[in-house]
Amino acid sequence: MSSSSTVAATGGDGANGSIATCTNSNSNSKMSPQQPAPSGSACANEAARRPPCKNTRGWRKIVRNFTPSWFAVNMGTGIVSILLHNLPYNAQWLQYISYAIFALNVVLFTTFLAISILRYTLYPEIWTAMIDHPGQSLFLGCFPMGFATIINMMIFACGHWGSGLIHLAWAFWWLDALLSMATCISMPFIVMHWHRPGLEHTTAALLLPIVPTIVAAATGGIVAEALPSPDRALTTLVASYVLWGIGEALSACVLALYFHRLTVHDLPPREVIVSVFLPVGPLGQGGFGIQQLGRVALARLPQTTAFSIGLDPARAAEVLYVLGVFLALVMWGFALLWVCFALISLATTAHFPFNMGWWGFTFPLGVWGTCTAALAMNLDSDFFKIATMIISLTVLLLWLMVGARTLQLAISGDMFVAPCLKTLREKDAAPASQTETEN
Repeated sequence: MSSSSTVAATGGDGANGSIATCTNSNSNSKMSPQQPAPSGSACANEAARRPPCKNTRGWRKIVRNFTPSWFAVNMGTGIVSILLHNLPYNAQWLQYISYAIFALNVVLFTTFLAISILRYTLYPEIWTAMIDHPGQSLFLGCFPMGFATIINMMIFACGHWGSGLIHLAWAFWWLDALLSMATCISMPFIVMHWHRPGLEHTTAALLLPIVPTIVAAATGGIVAEALPSPDRALTTLVASYVLWGIGEALSACVLALYFHRLTVHDLPPREVIVSVFLPVGPLGQGGFGIQQLGRVALARLPQTTAFSIGLDPARAAEVLYVLGVFLALVMWGFALLWVCFALISLATTAHFPFNMGWWGFTFPLGVWGTCTAALAMNLDSDFFKIATMIISLTVLLLWLMVGARTLQLAISGDMFVAPCLKTLREKDAAPASQTETEN
């Protein structure tokens, strides 16, 4: 057996899901017929003495195992900054904290993007392996959602800097909308045609590539409100309504499928139990988005020629505004139901392990908080104002807890795990097994 076969068969790092593809300088040389084949224990000792592969150490290990799920950190960090900025009972020092968290989110997003580009540039085969993986590929939707939180805070925190920054945020929004549409169209089709997980293995993570369109729609409403041009605001508003409809309709299909799966096959496994919070995301974000779009319609439609033939644009805008608040109330109540389901699910599941899925605590509850804050403002309701404060404080504490644990495991290196690399390891091991059989 060649030395490369031995390395391929034994070099995988099971703890971190990475693969070792190192070979010796004599990897292509074969043993002479007179040389006795080493025993199994000798091969094991030789593999133990061999220095570890460079791909399982240092920065290469981090790059190879840096999965798209890391952008969930941006989602959670971004929503915390948004919540603190828009609290109904606010203070100047809370604004400063939200700006600091926003700056942290920008640094994290830039760093994660650079590592991701490096990952797929140095190891292009990992892209295919990631798409092939039925779980990791769904996290591609985290990238446009994390990006959208930065665009939102660009308007909230820096909108007074001038029209130049607003138009930059508008350009970023179009990019984010295109990326959201790309994930919403491609990933569900890949799941249907390629992964085909079956009902028993379906989880709420199937929402991850769909919700970005809803997030982009809500962000479009925020950007449109700040644009100085009524015509550009109208274009953004119409596009956002289309994005909202696509995301909410498809999310409703997935929620029905997921509810059916829960009734037939019980709760998800312990490792992914936190995913029970994900259904709150499209409902909370959709409720905020439809209110924001109605608010923009109320302010901007009378400034344009829309509905000018046979209809008063101001009255049409009022209909959209009231309809948005009504739909948000319905979606808020449905989200409350899923929050109760999620809490009961966690209470009946003991000792679920920490992983990147724990960031699913922050963003779904956070966008539910933004929907609550919008209802508090539109209805001038003390109940929703207090509920916003409670939800925001809960999300902040969860963010601190999950962030601290993530940082601790990242420093130790245990957080850098890429399950999708198992596919590459198996492909590398297959030729090795065949070589062993031939020899």
